[in-house]
Amino acid sequence: MDKVCIEDLQTQAVIGVYEFEHEAPQPLIIDLELETDFSRAFASDDLGDALDYDAITQAVRKFCENSRYALLEKLAGDLIGLIQEHFNVDKVSIKIRKPEALKGAMASVWCQRTRAEMSKD
Repeated sequence: MDKVCIEDLQTQAVIGVYEFEHEAPQPLIIDLELETDFSRAFASDDLGDALDYDAITQAVRKFCENSRYALLEKLAGDLIGLIQEHFNVDKVSIKIRKPEALKGAMASVWCQRTRAEMSKD
């Protein structure tokens, strides 16, 4: 399987379990690893046969900026679903970092799901 990686995607969301976290958006840093088959793109050199990194980045950013969540885990699962629904991706790995969550440390979650695993949930 072939992979596209999008690293250090910076966005923001209203996210957190504490009341003060609901007052304003917080920064998030997202890494994506997207698995698919590049065979058609190898032959065609056509964006229509590949993954459009810009479209994926814009969709993730827009989704986060319009969201409200308590848990990074729920946001990660919903982003995996969004990507698999709108793009030809067989497996999504996502890491979401929340730089302002902890003093002196970086809070993050890492999740990975195939289409088949997401359809079971």
